[in-house]
Amino acid sequence: MGLLFTLASFSQEINRNEPLRFLALGDSYTIGQSVPESERWPVQLANLLQSHGIATEEVRIIAQTGWRTDNLKNAIVNANLQSDYNLVSLLIGVNNQYQGGSISTYSTEFEELLQTAIELAGNNKSNVMVVSIPDYAYTPFGNGSATISRQIDQFNAVNKNITDRYGVTYHNITPISRRGLAEPNLVASDGLHPSSGQYALWVNQIAAELNIRDDTSLKELHNLYNICISNNYLVFNSPTNLNMKIFEISGKLIFYKNNLAPSMNHEINLTGFRTGVYILKLETSNMAGISQKFIISEQ
Repeated sequence: MGLLFTLASFSQEINRNEPLRFLALGDSYTIGQSVPESERWPVQLANLLQSHGIATEEVRIIAQTGWRTDNLKNAIVNANLQSDYNLVSLLIGVNNQYQGGSISTYSTEFEELLQTAIELAGNNKSNVMVVSIPDYAYTPFGNGSATISRQIDQFNAVNKNITDRYGVTYHNITPISRRGLAEPNLVASDGLHPSSGQYALWVNQIAAELNIRDDTSLKELHNLYNICISNNYLVFNSPTNLNMKIFEISGKLIFYKNNLAPSMNHEINLTGFRTGVYILKLETSNMAGISQKFIISEQ
């Protein structure tokens, strides 16, 4: 078995030393139809990041209930935005589905919107994230419609495929939305949109998939944790309590250990891991940390 460890980072990072300039692009789910302004998910996310030491300079939302991809494209042009945001989110497509729009048109326009989002993030893909379309079949309005769910899955398959091709972070919150009928508190009073509580669940999931870092370089962080592979063991230091996770390259969590005590030599036995690419994530209690790739190959 051959082992290769690289210094490449695979997950989205937020710099603790850089004020947050957050641009959220979307529709009713981003503008937070039927919830207070303070409970919109982009605002909740900014507040959560602020609690972790990220100063907020701007949270700008370009979104409106009923917007399709073409409406959002036009609104972005009219807004005359600067390309200096260090976090840009894109969540769009439910109205393409609801209004009977074609998948092919959605695919074309979503890709154009993602390209624009990357440009607005200073052409830094690591500052961009796509959020999946919630499934409103699991609301009183949707009434458990299997047709709606099937179509939402089709639209999400398109936006995820495009997002993956561009190497942009994708947050799948659709499973949370599908708890709406069983947990009515997750649906707003209009019987259609997410409640503040559901948005909080989105934010918790999104935040858990982010890395908050200082201006310390990745190489310095690597030296701090002293990560290496030796005799089929993944070895690293933990100068403070750490959570450790190993993911397949697809994003599937396959191994984890939480609350590892400070130690000069944590050893993870890699025997039995199949040939392939994996991602190691080390994270402290305040969400600071790194994600790095390692490869297990046959010799």
